Amino acid sequence: MHHDCSPPLVHRDISSNNVLLDSKSKAHVSNFGTARILKSDSSNWTSFAGTFGYIAPELAYVSNVDNKTDVYSFGVVTLEVIFGKHPGELISSLLSSVSSSSSSPSTIYHLLLNEKIDQRLAPPVNQVAEEVVVVVKLALAC
Repeated sequence: MHHDCSPPLVHRDISSNNVLLDSKSKAHVSNFGTARILKSDSSNWTSFAGTFGYIAPELAYVSNVDNKTDVYSFGVVTLEVIFGKHPGELISSLLSSVSSSSSSPSTIYHLLLNEKIDQRLAPPVNQVAEEVVVVVKLALAC
């Protein structure tokens, strides 16, 4: 998100409330109140900041931030867009279904997406369904 910033910037509060869309539906991050500039010549220890449910779990234990700190939050927001709500329990159900089933992971993703996808969206079919599965896998990897 901030890959062109020098020095690097860590937002620390990426949530759906802090993502705004312009007239062309391009996303922009807002609310830089908790953002910090990373300095290569110092430790980047920080106080705990951000929105519960969007903060990477490891930040609760280690307060050292780096340029990957916002990746977890990006994944949560991505899943929230697809599911239409915060994906807290959905993340664990997707992961446990994939690990405990004898079906292929791709089949499980398709079945769960059909059940869990935001009902305000048209059900994805064919190539769009495949692309949604790829995006969900990417978001879960965050």
